[in-house]
Amino acid sequence: MDFPAVLCIDDRPQVLELRKATLESHNYCVKVASNGYNAMKMLEETVVAAVLLEYRLEGIDAEAVASHIKQRFPDLPIILLSAYAEMPERILWLVDEYVMKSELPGGLVRIIEQATHRHRPASGSNQRRQSSGAAA
Repeated sequence: MDFPAVLCIDDRPQVLELRKATLESHNYCVKVASNGYNAMKMLEETVVAAVLLEYRLEGIDAEAVASHIKQRFPDLPIILLSAYAEMPERILWLVDEYVMKSELPGGLVRIIEQATHRHRPASGSNQRRQSSGAAA
């Protein structure tokens, strides 16, 4: 099975490296970005099937990052990761899935697979066809 590339956005290098190693052990190609600017630049240059976005980013508004991604790549699935049990509804409308960071790696992999199967990529582009999927 050919696994897609995912972009992980987190401001903590150790967390990014751990998440990258975990997902690569499940045959994913993992790109990493430590801030919203780098993430958007990477999305312009690299085709990915999903974005994993950390909610608590130092000096970065995850809601603004999610909003920019959805404006530029409306059908690119965003999976929000957080340690918080409850999230503001305004960010939940911007993301496709919400995952507690306590979720085991196998559960996260299943969620990535589900999100990427709902959103089929346009050939050679991060542009996705419009979908009517509801936010998580």
